[in-house]
Amino acid sequence: MNPDMKLWSGRIDAGEGELARRWHQLATPFAPGLAAGIGIVGFACDEGVRRNQGRVGAVAAPAVIRKALANLAWHQDRPLCDMGDVACADGDLEAAHLRLAAAVEQLARAGHFPLVLGGGHETAYGTWRGLAAAHPDKVIGIINFDAHFDIREAAEATSGTPFAQIAADCASAGRPFHYLCLGVAEPSNTQALFARAGQLGVQWLLDSALSQAGLANAQRTVQDFIDQVDIVYLTIDLDVLPASVMPAVSAPAAMGVELPVVEALVSAIAASGKLAGADLVELNPQFDIDSHGAKTAARLAWSITRHLVKNR
Repeated sequence: MNPDMKLWSGRIDAGEGELARRWHQLATPFAPGLAAGIGIVGFACDEGVRRNQGRVGAVAAPAVIRKALANLAWHQDRPLCDMGDVACADGDLEAAHLRLAAAVEQLARAGHFPLVLGGGHETAYGTWRGLAAAHPDKVIGIINFDAHFDIREAAEATSGTPFAQIAADCASAGRPFHYLCLGVAEPSNTQALFARAGQLGVQWLLDSALSQAGLANAQRTVQDFIDQVDIVYLTIDLDVLPASVMPAVSAPAAMGVELPVVEALVSAIAASGKLAGADLVELNPQFDIDSHGAKTAARLAWSITRHLVKNR
């Protein structure tokens, strides 16, 4: 898990001083004892996508997102470290989940904000396990921007099962399962999935409800959800965005939710003071066009960390 620091390179405006810094100038390899800040870890894996019969390629996304982040202007108020990537080269997704969970837990216990760059949406199960281990006495609420519920029942873990796995873990541990899914595409989720979401107590808003006109209502829904929990885990499946904006995913959205709406809600979640960790998943660089998808993913990562308020 040694980070490739060569990915962190870009423009330097030396004549403009400290206020002209960019992400690549702040990035440092993770090490115990670093001042608490933003801790990046990649999940170089799309085994879950392969198992779910999707378009593989998300394994390359962590490096691509880092490159897109590197040259963005730094407006954040805390340090930045990079732990490197958890890989899943042998197809053993279950073991990779444990390694990712350990990395997320280590970052969180050291006081860093874990920012995970996936990988397929199977990433979410590892992120969750790490946050749950780091915060055993906290009620965790999951906010997922996604065209899909990802609560499929399957014989093995896939990119379509992470929240079903989390629900099962919560039931086994006696933890409440709080899950809000924003941007659900009704044509892309069967009646069986809607029924299962109801059984699990999932809350959701359809993509059709997440317009500029519906933003105020969505903000109230999100705030009401945040008020019910101690901390929040944010996961963004980039296929929630319109295919015209984000074609570089396993399942591009016919309609999707516009980026300004997603960013407004993400920024509000980050500013709530309860956000404990986040991941961005499903970017598939093989289908990107002039790095548009990577730049969009980086913009969302930038927004999360720019508006992040330390936990109360």
